[in-house]
Amino acid sequence: MQHPVPRPRIPRASTPASAPATASAAALPGARTLPGPRALARLLAALALATLLALAGAPAAAPPAQAAPPIPSGGATSPNGRGDVILNLFQWTWDSVAAECESTIGPAGFGYVQVSPPQETIQGTAWWTSYQPVSYKIEGKLGDRAEFAAMVESCNSAGVEVIADAVINHTTGADGGSGTGTAGSSYGIDSFPGIYGAEDFNDCRTNITNYQDRYQVQNCRLVSLQDLRTGSTHVQDTLAGYMNDLLSLGVAGFRIDAAKHIPASDLSAIKSKLTDPDAYWVQEVIGASGEPVQESEYVGTGDVHEFDYARQLKSDFDGSIANLQHIADGKLPSDQAGVFVDNHDTERNGETMNSTWGAKYVLANTFMLSYPYGSPSVYSGYTFTDKDAGAPGATATSVPDANCDSDAWTCTQRWTEIQGMVGFHNAVAGTEVTNWWDDGANQIAYGRGDKGFVAMNNTGSATTRTYTSSLPAGTYCDVVASSNCSETITVAADGTFSATLPAYGALALQVGKTSEGTTPDPGNEPVAGKVSVSVQATTTWGQDVRIVGSVPALGSWKPASGVALDPAGYPAWTGSVDLPAGTSFEYKYVKVDASGAAVWESGANRTATVGADGKLSLSDTWK
Repeated sequence: MQHPVPRPRIPRASTPASAPATASAAALPGARTLPGPRALARLLAALALATLLALAGAPAAAPPAQAAPPIPSGGATSPNGRGDVILNLFQWTWDSVAAECESTIGPAGFGYVQVSPPQETIQGTAWWTSYQPVSYKIEGKLGDRAEFAAMVESCNSAGVEVIADAVINHTTGADGGSGTGTAGSSYGIDSFPGIYGAEDFNDCRTNITNYQDRYQVQNCRLVSLQDLRTGSTHVQDTLAGYMNDLLSLGVAGFRIDAAKHIPASDLSAIKSKLTDPDAYWVQEVIGASGEPVQESEYVGTGDVHEFDYARQLKSDFDGSIANLQHIADGKLPSDQAGVFVDNHDTERNGETMNSTWGAKYVLANTFMLSYPYGSPSVYSGYTFTDKDAGAPGATATSVPDANCDSDAWTCTQRWTEIQGMVGFHNAVAGTEVTNWWDDGANQIAYGRGDKGFVAMNNTGSATTRTYTSSLPAGTYCDVVASSNCSETITVAADGTFSATLPAYGALALQVGKTSEGTTPDPGNEPVAGKVSVSVQATTTWGQDVRIVGSVPALGSWKPASGVALDPAGYPAWTGSVDLPAGTSFEYKYVKVDASGAAVWESGANRTATVGADGKLSLSDTWK
């Protein structure tokens, strides 16, 4: 099996600009605003948690399943819009995650960041020590409780919410005996003082040897890990207490590690004890044909990772990507599937592609972020030759901050192609696949309604052809090729365009990412156009309202350069902007006072396209 030459490193200074943050803080899914200062909310949640842990009650009715994570609505806006894409930052410290949320993750338009398990674990340099809990103190190799809380605050302010990897199936490995955890707690076989005793573990004390035996899979030890009796009230209350503590710190949801080894009914009971039983979670259920435990059992409480999706990506990118047109066939329904190209397990065991596949790996992520199946998660880890090796520079009790200036960290979230496709995913959300084309082998192309179009070349030679799309006429930025619109494609009035794709390359065009001045008909001048603007907005004394957007005529996201609107019909603010016919753009309204201080409206960026006749009327209400 031969793979293309690894992709070149993306310059580390390349991060997109973003519109200034709003003053509002992000809220938890299901309760979109917090009642009062966050510190007070945490105190109240902590008191509720103490009561919950003190009183053991019967589980409530099973909570309804939640599909894709809801799009965050608080914090800073992004030129790429905001969507439901998850970024999985494996073995990043809390301080590193916080800084990355502000510099890259938020501006790139990711909705969520998934962090490694936040709890006390066994000591050791190997990565898998993070998956052997000693206690539920938020203190370990990646940082302490205060740093974790500060990270959540920083990410929320950047418009990004946090998903915690939750290890609730087991504790430490029995083969490791006794010891002291990263926060100083002692542990042993059947002994976790103040938390668990022998009665809190399942009766089976041997390792799983037969995956055709449901009892073994869900009651015996997974590679020696001491298997919790998750059907007991005490264990359920303890686990729910830990997760409620994380919720009180602002965590928005969870990845449930080793969910396959926990009966689905036990997970339902645990989730019903959460202070937010509608919190998003996605469950790790590694499905295999013919086994008694299947992914479909777990959709009653949330999303489930669809491992067959990642397996097919590996197979098809080494075979024929024309097969990807039917990638949803025989898999979980789209609204119940969590999808990925690779994760921390599969990049090591060969089950899926990983970053060493180079340009093909980039193509697979491009497909995942552009094809409407499942909730996508982009993986970002570190390079290794030893599959057990921990993060670069890890000691038995600490991990250094991630460094994207070093080749030791993959930092996929900074790649131009990934950032461009996150914006594409956000822009085309809710549209169907249209205009599918393939050559029967390794060239494919497809549209997302009249919002976007993607083409991929999974061969070792460049290819040129004319594509048919449903896009409006215009000159579009290729968001895979560059972050500054230095590479453009002109789409004719009938939706066709010609393009050359490099070997193992792609292009992606989307409404809202166009150059200034489009060309509806090659060779003809664009039709002059005028956009009329009206927005209902109340202001305080000294404020005016401006429309600001992605094109120079709207200030290129700079409030000082935006178009000031007339308050003569207050609270209606009106005005006009000259833009050529066919111009697609993103925009928002902003309130600016005499000092230049700006207050941005909340929510995703608005999008619009000037009609072919040069006319467009915007009639909006401040949000």
